[in-house]
Amino acid sequence: MKIRLCLLAVLILASQMSGQEQVAKTGFNFGGVPAIAYNSDAGWTYGLIVNTYNYGDGSMYPDYRYSLYTEWSRTTGGGGVNKLFFDSKYLMPKDIRITSELSYLTEAMLPFYGLNGASAEYRPGFESEDSTTAYLTRAYYRHLRNTVKFTADFQRKFMSDNLRWIGGFGFLNTDVDTVDVAGLNEGKDAADQLPTEDGLYAEYRDHGWIGADEAKGGKTNYVKFGLVYDTRDNESNPMSGIWTEGLVTVVPEALGSDFSYTTLTLTHRQYFTIIPKDLSFAYRLGYQSVVSGRAPFFMLPYYQSSYQVTEGLGGSKSLRGILKNRIVGKSVAFANLEARWKFYRTVIFNQNLYLALNGFMDAGKVLANQPIADGGNPVGYPDGSDTL
Repeated sequence: MKIRLCLLAVLILASQMSGQEQVAKTGFNFGGVPAIAYNSDAGWTYGLIVNTYNYGDGSMYPDYRYSLYTEWSRTTGGGGVNKLFFDSKYLMPKDIRITSELSYLTEAMLPFYGLNGASAEYRPGFESEDSTTAYLTRAYYRHLRNTVKFTADFQRKFMSDNLRWIGGFGFLNTDVDTVDVAGLNEGKDAADQLPTEDGLYAEYRDHGWIGADEAKGGKTNYVKFGLVYDTRDNESNPMSGIWTEGLVTVVPEALGSDFSYTTLTLTHRQYFTIIPKDLSFAYRLGYQSVVSGRAPFFMLPYYQSSYQVTEGLGGSKSLRGILKNRIVGKSVAFANLEARWKFYRTVIFNQNLYLALNGFMDAGKVLANQPIADGGNPVGYPDGSDTL
């Protein structure tokens, strides 16, 4: 298990506050912000994010009739996001909620640290130019992945106002390869160019530790079903309540998939008010396991949800302070504990805004290893330091 504790954590800017302290909005509202961020996995991010909300006559505020999230962004690490995400509880008949995503995601240097978490030893010197003896290439723990994705989930109340069934489907086409070193080196000075040394992904592929059928990617089309229990007081910004779900995701060859497997995902979230409107405590417990078949290595980082599928474990969406996709296995579990303090509120250009500080502790662990394709054991390097 790996734990990270952060005392001065994250500065957050959000566009919705609790309805009881705001004047209700009506009609269309637009919010656009530059996509400017930095993290050690992707480098600098730049681009534009636009949120469009339709609040109707305002009677449902802070809820909305529907929303459309649009993102175009690029990273200095070679990644790109082209994404549309739609959400509505009110457009479909019989009170069915729909959430849908259409995206094209490009990752020129996606982190790949091997399979099975701490069982796959990480040698920082291999990718650090400061290491005069161990350095191989900055791209050693990187590979290329491009994904076209379309998903749609449908939810409806079931037996009570707080219990919902969920059913959905997704179509994903993923291309995987080694880092395009020649392309990344184009136009750079010799001192800044990447060496042509093979990375860890190429070693896994060439040794047969990932199968030939999965090494280049493939189609993973799925159907999803489950139950959601939700008592949050405010969906976008909860101060109290529970949000718990159990999901089964089936990837069958009958849908045109190149693989066949099933995953079980269990997630529990709970929110507590400490100081009304200002300070809350939240925690999340998550578990996901491949319960039948064998998932391809490039799908193991994805964590299913009733709202938006995330990627981890490791990185800003799951285990903050842990390298992105560092904890990957057949079965994984994680926990997040977080205190949220909203210390400043204002209205700018008719948008309700607040600033917040989050203190958090995250932990995650691989519970069951992903079987190595050829039954072998990836080479370790026992003479160096090992870290997550």
